[in-house]
Amino acid sequence: MNVLRLETTSDPALLAPIRRAIEAFCESSGFSECAVCETGLCVNEALANIMRHAYAGAKNRPVLLEANFVEGLLQITLRDWGNGKDPSAAPPKIDPLTPGGLGLVCLRSMMDEMTYTPQPDGMVLTMKRRKK
Repeated sequence: MNVLRLETTSDPALLAPIRRAIEAFCESSGFSECAVCETGLCVNEALANIMRHAYAGAKNRPVLLEANFVEGLLQITLRDWGNGKDPSAAPPKIDPLTPGGLGLVCLRSMMDEMTYTPQPDGMVLTMKRRKK
C-alpha cells in the first residue's frame, strides 16, 4: 500500500509544494501524466476552497491531507477544522467567465467520487479516482 500524510496549514504559499507532493505520489502509484496533473489540480482547488471558505483567509489553521493507493484506487482525504459548511450544497456554477466556483466543477469532472462529511468541528472531503 502506498500512503502519503501531510499535516499542513491554510497558508496559500503551501499550495504549490502540496500539489507537487500529491502529483509525485500519483506518479509513484502509476497514474498517467494526465491523471497526475488532474489530481494535482483537484487537490489544489480543494485546498484553495478550504483556505478561502472554511477558514475565511486565515493562514495558520490546520489542514490534514491523507492519500492512499490500494488495488487501483486512489483515495485522498482533506480534513479541516473550519466552518463545517458543505460546499457541494451550493448552486452549481453558471457563468464560467465570473471568478470563483470552478473548483467544484473540476472535482466533479476529474474525480470518480467526491464526498463531503461534516464533522462537529469542521469537514472531511474524500476524493477517489480509479487508475484506468
